[in-house]
Amino acid sequence: MLRSTLYVLACAPMAAFAAGSDTPADETKAPTPTETTMECADGQVWDKETEACVEVESHLLDDDSLFGAAREFAYLGQYSHARGAILAMQVQTDGRAETYLGFTARKLGDVDAAMRHYARALEQDADNLLARSYMGQGLLEQGDFAGAKRQLDEIRTRGGAGSWAEASLAAAIRTGVTYNY
Repeated sequence: MLRSTLYVLACAPMAAFAAGSDTPADETKAPTPTETTMECADGQVWDKETEACVEVESHLLDDDSLFGAAREFAYLGQYSHARGAILAMQVQTDGRAETYLGFTARKLGDVDAAMRHYARALEQDADNLLARSYMGQGLLEQGDFAGAKRQLDEIRTRGGAGSWAEASLAAAIRTGVTYNY
């Protein structure tokens, strides 16, 4: 029993950071599927108040709800829906929005826009490890191994050793395969 517990704990850091940023607890793991992706169609988001699916532009949803939906869409590879949810947020210029705008732009093929969003996220918070990881993966996809390595070094310097941001970028550098989330 002790051996299996130790094994689980040893694997926990990678699982804990499997799909999100390294700060708020709800963003350190894959989003739990909600009615947004189980019940709603075509990028609609579940509104808890009305208990119905609504359009992201409806102005019925707060930024945290829209951000949660964006993460859920991104995790499922629905990048245009994720982007739509971020663009419906009242504040699209904070670090979390800029990071996900960068991620979705990159996944939708607009690497230049992605790099601009990542840079803006890092201007606001140089310790945004997720933006650094996604930027590094974008640089790697462009063949800029040295740039990707610089982002990995920054992640480690800024206390991100052992985080999902570090592990995913290190694996991408090692294997050449970037993450879809």
